[in-house]
Amino acid sequence: MSPLFRRPGSGGGAPSSSDRGSGLLDRHLSFVEALRGAGLSVSLAEDIDAVAALAAVRWADRSVVRDAFAATLVKKQSQRPTFDALFDVYFPALVGDGSDGTLGADDGDGDGDGADSGGAAEDASPVRDNAAALSDFRDRLTEMLGGAPGEPSEAEMRQMAAEMVGRFGAMPGRGPGLSSWSAYTAMQRVAPQELVDRIVQGLLAAGLDEDAAQRAGGRRIGTFTAMVEGDARRRIAEEKGADHVAEVTVRPSIDQLAFLSARRTDLDAMRREIFPLARRLATRLAKEQHSQHARTAPLDFRRTVRASMATGGVPLTTHHRPRRPHRTDLVVLCDVSGSVANFAQFTLLFVFALREVFQSMRAFTFIDHVHEVTGHFRPGADPVDVLADLAAATSHAALWGRTNYGRAFTRFEELHPDALTPRTTLLILGDARSNYSDLHADALRRMAGSVKRAVWLNPEHRTSWGSGDSAAPTYAEIVPMIECRNLTQLSDFVHDLAW
Repeated sequence: MSPLFRRPGSGGGAPSSSDRGSGLLDRHLSFVEALRGAGLSVSLAEDIDAVAALAAVRWADRSVVRDAFAATLVKKQSQRPTFDALFDVYFPALVGDGSDGTLGADDGDGDGDGADSGGAAEDASPVRDNAAALSDFRDRLTEMLGGAPGEPSEAEMRQMAAEMVGRFGAMPGRGPGLSSWSAYTAMQRVAPQELVDRIVQGLLAAGLDEDAAQRAGGRRIGTFTAMVEGDARRRIAEEKGADHVAEVTVRPSIDQLAFLSARRTDLDAMRREIFPLARRLATRLAKEQHSQHARTAPLDFRRTVRASMATGGVPLTTHHRPRRPHRTDLVVLCDVSGSVANFAQFTLLFVFALREVFQSMRAFTFIDHVHEVTGHFRPGADPVDVLADLAAATSHAALWGRTNYGRAFTRFEELHPDALTPRTTLLILGDARSNYSDLHADALRRMAGSVKRAVWLNPEHRTSWGSGDSAAPTYAEIVPMIECRNLTQLSDFVHDLAW
């Protein structure tokens, strides 16, 4: 019997049917709560739909169970990686050092069938990762990932990932509260990135051209790395429970991931999400504006009377006078220093994708000097080219290379006095960390007083405002400051701004 169906803390005897039902229900509810905690909006109706779907599928096939959960609980493709990571934690394919055939893992109580030796930490006997062992494993990994142009077997890759964590990711003798397994340690010891050249050479020998071999090699290493991280999470979940792993180690969905903590792969996913998100927002704005127009636009009496002739003079359909759409003149002033560069780039790209919503848009970047980058946001431009141009333009925004908000504000006043008008909305992007320099709050106060509206987006958590060299409290007294740490918050803000 799979340990999934054993109630945590139950005895070692055979579980009763009530125990099995309770264990499955508890695991399902914990999984749904973990999804919500990671940013997936799972409603009660979708929760019930998932239960109904699971009642109609065979639990012997793990992939069918995963697809049933995904079909009922996942709304966007960008949420699928987070869903898969949490599914692997709550319904793992392997138990202990790896035994296929069971769906689920014990919560670490020591009584489960897959943890007879007291869990993964006690069950594992560290194998000395000497040069010969590492060399042998690297050779087999290279052969698997680069031996043929076709994709390697997923089952074989998972088996190798489990072996890699079991042999090279063990962390015996760690203190209380610390895990006995580490994907990072396993990756550092085996260093699969160093194998890319060997894998590419193998793919070239198998008949792929150089570009295809480079792409395939990078993709396979990335997939294998994700499997290693998943196997480490699985082992930690057996020690500390799935809820602990979901709370501590599983990253939120891409639209909930903080800009300042995103890794390079996360940034690539965010860039792919920017323009679809902008299109959805533009559609939403158009529908809301049309609905608002239908409710509040003045009645066109003449057109309504004419239309009523077709219904015997009864005005069944009313017509309204067209209203000029309200569009904002937008000026964006953003900090592009290293700490917030990704946040600034994403916000600029997002606003650029919605440029038709605004009457006009001008963009300026700064570190301790101000540089206009409006010309890079040309219609039809490739987002990759825009990002490259912005990165190249960063050097023009720095004089000494140290962030200085006060100097940037005074220079903006001197160099671009015509940018701000009574019809302008001023949007400032940055963390307000000015290296203890003169803040020149008077310059910001004059800028805010010359425009229709001024707003500041800060990518740091609100609890960090005012710590260290942060001047957020001072500037927030002049310009309303809003926390904007992820794509969801950015989307909500831009919607309110355009509306």
